[in-house]
Amino acid sequence: MEKNYEITYIIAPNLDDAAKVALVERFDKILTDNGAEIVDSKDWSKRRFAYEIGGFNEGIYHVVNVKASDDAALSEFDRLSKIADGILRHMIVVR
Repeated sequence: MEKNYEITYIIAPNLDDAAKVALVERFDKILTDNGAEIVDSKDWSKRRFAYEIGGFNEGIYHVVNVKASDDAALSEFDRLSKIADGILRHMIVVR
């Protein structure tokens, strides 16, 4: 059975546009390579944080809506986003 997920992650604001696009494409590809279908993947905006995260006071929010029948894609995304330099925080929610 396929479930809908929403993945929100915060990208470090010190990345230039090319690096940010490469990061988003890399993580979108991680999802599709592991069997998930991306409904949409879009930037929200750059926002200030209530408190400092990793030495930054602001970050670029990115939201991905995904359909997946198993947790393989989400587990891999979760694992790799924890060690990626450009991602400050991420959250995966079942819709």
